[in-house]
Amino acid sequence: MPTPHELPGAYPTTSALSPATTPLPGLHRVEQIMGTAVGLDVRDPTVRPEALEQAFAYLRGVDARFSTYKPDSEVSRVIRGELDEADGSPELREVLALCEEARKTTEGYFDIRAHRPDGRPDPTGLVKGWSLENAGRILEAAESRNYCINGGGDIVARGEAAPGTAWRVGIRHPIQAEAVATVLAIRDMGVATSGAYERGDHVRDPFTGRAASGVLSITVVGPSLTFADAYATAAFAMGPTGLAWVAGLAGYEGCAISADRDGSNGRLAWTPGFDRFLADR
Repeated sequence: MPTPHELPGAYPTTSALSPATTPLPGLHRVEQIMGTAVGLDVRDPTVRPEALEQAFAYLRGVDARFSTYKPDSEVSRVIRGELDEADGSPELREVLALCEEARKTTEGYFDIRAHRPDGRPDPTGLVKGWSLENAGRILEAAESRNYCINGGGDIVARGEAAPGTAWRVGIRHPIQAEAVATVLAIRDMGVATSGAYERGDHVRDPFTGRAASGVLSITVVGPSLTFADAYATAAFAMGPTGLAWVAGLAGYEGCAISADRDGSNGRLAWTPGFDRFLADR
């Protein structure tokens, strides 16, 4: 595997993982869905507000179907054994198939059944990225070519923020909450980060059952947010070897933040192809 590059430090910002450009005329809207803030930023002047409503309505429907916190959701019924996976909706079967594909690609490190003692599927680790990509397709059907969707730090960015200007995305520093580790300039990419700084030790090594350790966060950039999200989770679960594994994925690049020996700062390392996403380089 290629040796990752390293860069120390971070610089302050009020952003978490979100577009860092100044909003331009267009359509902008934020709603609380799937337990997080989802923002749509459309820069095409001809796109009508109804397109955003359609995208948000779709995401609300995904939440109703896949939320493990809603007892009447389809996923909750599957987990309780009231609904067989094979009898689920086409959307559920599609998501489960994508999860199985991700499990194979990640050599078992992304496993939606491993963290449940009953072995039933909990696909929430892939659903958000998948649904945000589908929401983007709704915008594209309304002739949007330049938009950014931010779902709790998972990003789908298409086209440009302004003519000749890429979307700028700041990667949150996992130790310094009001800082970013670096800023990316992206076009037509998905960005996903996995770490323990917001939800605690929710990512576990499926082979040992222990909480992931060795890195503070891992970010993956690639053409599909669906898989970037799953790959970031898997790479974080792998620990120190995760970034080298990302370096071997065709079409995807990544960066990882690990703690200094005193745990007070952090070191940013990235795969060789990640350089092209770094802003102002």
